Amino acid sequence: FPSHDTNLLNEFRNRIVKLVCEKLSCSTPDSVDIFLENIHHQITPTALNELRLYVFRNLNELSDTRSIYFHLGRSVLFDVVGNELAMQNKVNLSIQMPNDNSSLLDIHSDVYGGESPFQVVQWLPLVNVSKSQSMFILPSKKSREFAAQFQSIGNMQEIFEIVKKDLIWLDINYGDVLIFDSSCLHGNVINEEKNSRWSLNSRFKGLFTPYTSAEKKLGSFYLPITTKAATKIGLNYEEPHGFEE
Repeated sequence: FPSHDTNLLNEFRNRIVKLVCEKLSCSTPDSVDIFLENIHHQITPTALNELRLYVFRNLNELSDTRSIYFHLGRSVLFDVVGNELAMQNKVNLSIQMPNDNSSLLDIHSDVYGGESPFQVVQWLPLVNVSKSQSMFILPSKKSREFAAQFQSIGNMQEIFEIVKKDLIWLDINYGDVLIFDSSCLHGNVINEEKNSRWSLNSRFKGLFTPYTSAEKKLGSFYLPITTKAATKIGLNYEEPHGFEE
């Protein structure tokens, strides 16, 4: 679906480009799209992760990063998840250059890795993406059907071959946002297109849904992003003296 605030998205992307230029000691580009899509002409795969971590750290040190990212998908998140939300404590950055096998994310499901089945992923490309430059996803129904046989399969490559015919390869333009069920199998392959891929992702769940993992609990991995007045009042309520059992 289209981002709910194109101007804010452009400003957010420009913030990322500024950090990239700081790290690479280069001037601000005339065309952000061309600059990002051709980053592989300015940096080698061995130096890519250092650049990614620099941008990731500095972006997440800014106090409004999470609120901006949330706002870009706000109304659909409200429709799909609810209007009192917890959000992952960071916004993640992925960069995948052409023919680079160092940035692969094999087929997986976040839920299989201990994430909450109540959460969704908000994924946002910073350039137009398609085919192998993008990501693939196995729709919810197919992913649920496959879950029953997951334990009996030897490795992730075997899983990929089994479900490959049912995978959807996402064509998404800059300015659009994707929200998907985190139990869906998804991942990427070597980028065989001519342009680099830049994308952001973060996770959202209902504030009062279960937190079953000590690692992925509220207050550490998840932080509240929309808390209503009645909830704040209730959380701060103190029982008057004489009413205790």
